[in-house]
Amino acid sequence: MNVLVIGGTRFFGKHLVWELLGRGHEVTIATRGKTPDPFGGRVKRLTVDRTDVEEMKRVFAYKYYDVVYDDIAYCAGDVRNAMEAIGHRRYVMVSTISVYNELHFQTVESDFVPERKQLIWYEKRDEAGYDALKRSAECTLAQKYAARNTVVARFPFVIGEDDYTERLYFYVEHAVRKIPMWVDNLDAQMSFISADDAGKLLAYLGEDEVRGAVNGASRGTVSIREVLSYVEKKTGCAAVISPDAECAPYNGAPNYSINTGRAERIGFHFSSLKDWIYELIDTYIARAQGALE
Repeated sequence: MNVLVIGGTRFFGKHLVWELLGRGHEVTIATRGKTPDPFGGRVKRLTVDRTDVEEMKRVFAYKYYDVVYDDIAYCAGDVRNAMEAIGHRRYVMVSTISVYNELHFQTVESDFVPERKQLIWYEKRDEAGYDALKRSAECTLAQKYAARNTVVARFPFVIGEDDYTERLYFYVEHAVRKIPMWVDNLDAQMSFISADDAGKLLAYLGEDEVRGAVNGASRGTVSIREVLSYVEKKTGCAAVISPDAECAPYNGAPNYSINTGRAERIGFHFSSLKDWIYELIDTYIARAQGALE
């Protein structure tokens, strides 16, 4: 297939591109041209400001793609720009579990149905918080483009060695370097997905015909207390928890898990969180210890 990835140069976007190439697809990546990528001559490249609809129309004039993967649609305006400017058969949008008004154990796709919600139009990414922007993007897709062939992937925290957000690394680094931090949800069980699984699911959704929303998450959950206990066991460094210290990135997250039954019913199988997260933490420990040398 001839596919377009809007984004694709950072984190799970790179995993998606590698997966698509491995499946034999012809891949074009569209970015602002500011971040280098590792794909060499294996991909085509377009430089575009996806927030500028006229520039999008000019860059994508007379082009057609079997599948468009939109890694960076943050608001209604972003979705409109892609849908109006790019000729395509199927559109796969990356979303988030932040669209759910309340997370709980076995959070399922029907807990947020964008067809039934009020569409609040946000043209720019600085007009609201992340959760409201992503709801706006999903509502736009479901209501304004209901007749189109579209699917939305909803992810929890995506983590991996190349995670530029460094949110999970924050906990490891602070523990290893004995930097105080404030964690208000030590025992909250939370869902995660590996960047590799995220890329594989997106590639799979482009080849499938499922529509609507599909949750994606690794099997199982983990708490920050479990993470810090593992770090202490491996290094002897106990985390310093203080309400006067810097707030940790996942503060406020409740006990929850993500139901991935819909993805599994269409044939996609996720890795088990406990099979890989501690290996990832080991790399973070080594990195944090290296910073001390």
